[in-house]
Amino acid sequence: MTSAQFTVFAVEGIPEIVPGDDLIQLIGDLVALEDGDILAITSKIVSKAEGRFAAFADREEAITSETVRVVATRAYPGGVTRIVENRFGMVMAAAGVDASNVPDGLVLLLPTDPDASARRIALALRERFRVSIGVIITDTFGRPWREGQTDVAIGAAGLRVLDDLRGTRDADGRELSVTIAATADEVAGAVDLVKGKSRGLPLAIVRGLGHLVGEMDEPGATALVRPRENDMFSLGTEEAWAEGFEAGRRAKD
Repeated sequence: MTSAQFTVFAVEGIPEIVPGDDLIQLIGDLVALEDGDILAITSKIVSKAEGRFAAFADREEAITSETVRVVATRAYPGGVTRIVENRFGMVMAAAGVDASNVPDGLVLLLPTDPDASARRIALALRERFRVSIGVIITDTFGRPWREGQTDVAIGAAGLRVLDDLRGTRDADGRELSVTIAATADEVAGAVDLVKGKSRGLPLAIVRGLGHLVGEMDEPGATALVRPRENDMFSLGTEEAWAEGFEAGRRAKD
């Protein structure tokens, strides 16, 4: 049964994470988890524990190394913004390479495998607390057609990341034919309201959404990535124009 209410609260006490820290132990010592909880973890602390640093001078090279496809580029007075697809299919600015909340002279890359990281954390904490919980790893994304940024799930384990409502009926009895709720992203956005970007609170617990928590064989956050063949806007304007121009030129040859 879907809960009519839930609570979200940040967890205080996470120290500055450095490469090699036992993040699972640190989290486990700070939280008291209940059955059905969802633990939301900012990707930065996962990346820091994994040592995913690069020199700031190598930022552009780091972006390139994390990129499998350039979706769009746009020049601005300070340089060029690259919207790219990474090896997990996620499309984002600068491949998620970030210079905020990291030591001077460094940038931080996304976790090596966010779903695998979420799975390790979920399995260990399920065993420690003897409860069924879900874990999401969150990161900040911009969104097509919308101003501002919000957090989304880039890694997940032990919960239903999509809620397929097709075939069910709305409040007026009409059958839903296309609705698939991005539940993991909805949770990530709600959690960001209590974690924030500058308060040093990278960890939060969502309580009251136990109906979303499932077995450990639930698909991870990669299930949220729209396949390229279904993406109507898979390129930026200039890139799409150039690709079409080149296709037309080849057709004439």
